[in-house]
Amino acid sequence: MQSAVAVRQATLDAIDEVQRSLEGIETTRARLASRPSSLGSRGLDGVFTRYLDHGSSQLAWLRGTLGSATALAGVASEVGDSGMELSILQMTGPRLQAAMFGTLLLATWVDFLQLADALLRDCPMCGSEKLFADLHRVQGKVTPTLADLSSGDSERIEAAATAMPVLMGELTHEFDTIRRDAHSAMEVGGKVMVAAQVMELLALISTLKMSFPRPPPAAPATLGVGLVMSPGGVMAGSRLVVSAEWVEMMRRLVQAGVISLPVVSAAVRIHGGQVMMAQANQDLPEGVREALGDSPEVRGMRVTGRAGAGMSSAPKHHVLPKEHREWFERRGFKGDMDIDQFCVRLERSHHEAIHGGGNWKLGRIWPGEWNRMIMDALLQAETRAGRMLTRDGILKEVARHMRDYRIPMEFTPGRGR
Repeated sequence: MQSAVAVRQATLDAIDEVQRSLEGIETTRARLASRPSSLGSRGLDGVFTRYLDHGSSQLAWLRGTLGSATALAGVASEVGDSGMELSILQMTGPRLQAAMFGTLLLATWVDFLQLADALLRDCPMCGSEKLFADLHRVQGKVTPTLADLSSGDSERIEAAATAMPVLMGELTHEFDTIRRDAHSAMEVGGKVMVAAQVMELLALISTLKMSFPRPPPAAPATLGVGLVMSPGGVMAGSRLVVSAEWVEMMRRLVQAGVISLPVVSAAVRIHGGQVMMAQANQDLPEGVREALGDSPEVRGMRVTGRAGAGMSSAPKHHVLPKEHREWFERRGFKGDMDIDQFCVRLERSHHEAIHGGGNWKLGRIWPGEWNRMIMDALLQAETRAGRMLTRDGILKEVARHMRDYRIPMEFTPGRGR
């Protein structure tokens, strides 16, 4: 088992990476929003404002998601039990994955906004109505995935992230189609020199940037092919190079169960260009396997859903008893730390056993029944302490009893009230 400290640092490093990318996107979007229209009154204002606003609304949930992941990492550092700390770090996973891919998609949307702004200002032959319709069509493609990523549902987030390579392939095609149409319009209008200048500008504006990884300061490790738009709209053969630090960060997060290997695979497929974007989610690309150690365990991993993992019908057990929700809320279990976040999947027989059998009413009579036992233990701990237990103290006590009952510390959100 990895050191909880190392996993927490890798989690914080990944959050920082996405945060920096998000700040850059926010700066670009704000610059576009603040630019006055050109002399011909063409710019990203008027009817086009709704597309700038779309980017702004995505920034809001992404900032919230990163804040939530950061808060959970802070809670993990204070628990004082390494097993429970790793479990809470795993709870950051869906948030981190949502932020990674949401930031990628938002960066791509801002690329389209920059493209539209350049054409509105420098291509008078390009009709505003057509460009408006083009952005509307692209927005329709990205909105469902953004909705899934912002849902907070771990399964929807995982599915959206692993499906992103195909979507990015479609967006690459859309971007190139708009550019080629603009070039044709300028050629028809006799503005060949202007067309060449604008196309050169647009090639610099966008490479459909990924929010991670960054160019390496040292110790490079090549994983694949870079996403670079050539003048003809074909993904050029520039190599994607990432730092050894990024590779190690991903390895730690995957092996600790914070993020999934299929998600890392999807990220590299996106970087790899159109061919890899279109690949079905089957065996992982060789570069990903090598970067993560290429162990038999990694080679045996496939993209799989909950059903593939064989746990789709396993009941969820509330580690912190639901009937005492208000008791836990008074001790800090609210928001991201709500007791519904602390569920584990158990085989049905195991679940019934810790509750004293199939009849929960009879089970409550047994002193060893989980809900009765854990509340007795927590109340006794408060009596010994002479004060109300802190959230960290409760989690440390619960972790000890989970080990005694052989309950895995792998939390999954359960149903609410």
